[in-house]
Amino acid sequence: MCEDLCVLGLVEYKRCLYYENGKKVIEARWRGNPVILKSKLENFSSYEPLGILDYQDAAEELSPLDVVFYATLEVSAFSLDEGGGVNNSSLARLLGKKLKNREKSYSRAELASLWALLQQEEYTFLRVLQDLSTHVAKVLGSCGHFYTVEYLSAGHAWDQNIFSLDDVAVSGVKDQGQAGARARWTAREMVHRIALSFLDMVWHFDNDFTHKLHLCDIKPENFAIRKDLTVVAIDVDMAFFEPKMRDILDQNCSSDDDCNFFDCSSRCDLIKRRCSPRRRNSNLQVICEKIFRPWFSPTLLGAKAGLPLQVELQRAVQECSETEGGVEDSEEDRGGGGGGRAIHQRLLSVLKHLLHEGGASDEGEGMWEGKGHIHTALNF
Repeated sequence: MCEDLCVLGLVEYKRCLYYENGKKVIEARWRGNPVILKSKLENFSSYEPLGILDYQDAAEELSPLDVVFYATLEVSAFSLDEGGGVNNSSLARLLGKKLKNREKSYSRAELASLWALLQQEEYTFLRVLQDLSTHVAKVLGSCGHFYTVEYLSAGHAWDQNIFSLDDVAVSGVKDQGQAGARARWTAREMVHRIALSFLDMVWHFDNDFTHKLHLCDIKPENFAIRKDLTVVAIDVDMAFFEPKMRDILDQNCSSDDDCNFFDCSSRCDLIKRRCSPRRRNSNLQVICEKIFRPWFSPTLLGAKAGLPLQVELQRAVQECSETEGGVEDSEEDRGGGGGGRAIHQRLLSVLKHLLHEGGASDEGEGMWEGKGHIHTALNF
């Protein structure tokens, strides 16, 4: 990206979307396409320098193998996994993948830029998950300490549909029949399909990695949808895998209120005066409370609110917002009640019945039917 930005002038600044405590989020156009530029800290000099550059001759270049070796040592010393939940082996794999097809040596500037990027937890998180999840934003490139992700319009709490449905195009369908079916989708049908994608994301984050992935800042502005209505987490600064989540929650306390970390909470043991390291609520519970309840409220549904399936959906959402435990919990884990898994399946069933009842096409209803949720063996 650097050549396009600094030499060819193919990156055009549009506007600043966010700027606080050094963090910058910028909307730009890269070769005519909208993109988002992000950096955790304002200046390149704000990042910890790569120590080996202090001992390297200015004219000397390092081979990709040298970079992996020295950066792995630096990662161990710098202990990035304490800040973001991505451990050293994950970063080593990320480096190895980035250098796999690289034959030429790295310059000092390239090394320093790469190291600045690896100090940004969101960047390492997104890069590690690029080929493993459709529910995280795609990284398109980088230059210096800035990285570029796909442009997606974020949700808004003030929009009754949360997401702008006007941008949902019929591109990507294989034939005119499918295009016509998608063009006939009503706003409600789109909302139901987006809700199904939220359920898919929850299942994926709870089950498909070595450790559960916790989202501790769930709000419309931190999610977006692609044109195929796939839900995407676009701000993952507050996403943590289970080991890091337990470290965060394991704190001193005098009441349950002391055991809340944004949208992630546990209980206080008043005898030990220590918060339980096990999260009490779940991604699904918070999504039901902050996303689904506004969507499926009787006020917005109007006359349709009294229809049997709509009433069932409202009841399921209400129960979901009050049910602790993630969708990976078994009946034994939840004392025989099935916990989050049972309510997840109930929501899934009602939403699919609503789509069928609404006359929606079969395209898209296979999101869950027959889908194999393969557990990866990555050690996050």
